[in-house]
This record gives sequence, C-alpha cells and structure tokens, in this order.
Amino acid sequence: MHDLILKNIAKHITLDEAEEACFLACLKEKQVPKKEFILQEGQICREINFVVSGTLRAFYLDKTGKESTIMFAVADWWVTDMFCFVNEQAAMLNIEATEDSCILQLQKEDLDRLYIEVPKFERFFRIIMQNAYIREQLRVIQGLSLSAEERYHNFLIKYPKVAQQVKQKQIASYLGITPEFLSMIRGNKIKKKKIS
Repeated sequence: MHDLILKNIAKHITLDEAEEACFLACLKEKQVPKKEFILQEGQICREINFVVSGTLRAFYLDKTGKESTIMFAVADWWVTDMFCFVNEQAAMLNIEATEDSCILQLQKEDLDRLYIEVPKFERFFRIIMQNAYIREQLRVIQGLSLSAEERYHNFLIKYPKVAQQVKQKQIASYLGITPEFLSMIRGNKIKKKKIS
C-alpha cells in the first residue's frame, strides 16, 4: 500500500529511510465505501487525501441543489478542498467515493510538522499545488474557448481512467453541460466512427 504513495513522492523528491519512516508515520489508512463522503460542505477541512484505489469526486452543491463536479481523483492522485485545507476552514466542497476506495489521509498539523522535520516536503507539496493550479487554469480557459464536444474529447484523452470509472452524468457535471447534451455528443462521436 505504501509503495504507491512513495513512488508518487519519488516523482519530485528523494527521501532517505528515516524521512520515509517519518512521512509514513503521519498517514492514516481509510476504507471508503461507495457513496460515502470523506468531506462534506461545512466541515472543517483538515486532511489531504491520497487515493490508493477506487475513485473520488469533489463537487460543489449550489442553493438549488445542482451539483458541479470540480475534480475526480483515481489511484495515485491527491484530493482535498485545497483552499479550505490550507486555511483550515469550513469546506466549500463535498468529496465522495464513486466506488469502494482506499485512501491515505495526511492531517494538516502533520503536514506542517513534516515541513519542519523533512523540509523536502515543502518542495513536493509546492509542485503538487502548482500542478493543481495549472490544471484548473487550463480548465477555465478551455471552458471559455472550446466547444462542449472539444472539452469532452480533451477529457477522454487526458483522463481515460476517470472516463471508465465514473458515471456519464458526473462527467457532464464536470464539463458544465447536461447529461442529455453529453449523450448527444457521444452519439455523434459513435456515428462519425461508423462512417469512417
């Protein structure tokens, strides 16, 4: 179980045995059944979560009850309500398992201690947060500049694992379109494949 997270860390920093042990001692394993929440709007966000297996979905619920999917997280990905985690505030997002999942949780106070005891983690989490910011900025720009069909095509190319593991209505919510419109796009895509 720890192999996956250590490989994830090793993409950006190199730890010695003592640093690995210090990091692993901070992690808490959690089994999350399908449809269970690991964070709900209004709860103080105290953990960042690493997905070992399964799939999680972070979404915002507006006043009318409409869900907007903000992100998905599959194995080897990190997920939290980043703004609220960093500031230890009440969550704006809900994070739910879309299938039975296993996660490793890192508490904010443990992360702050890691920054002091193993300063390399400042570099690691800076890179993680940079990448998350870049991803979200590109997503906003694509939302403004690309058609729904182009956004769906890009989603399939960039996140093939996610596309196989979540419901079409959740993908539609992520793309900012209705499930019916996504069905129409998918239908057109199938027709084009048959013609060519």
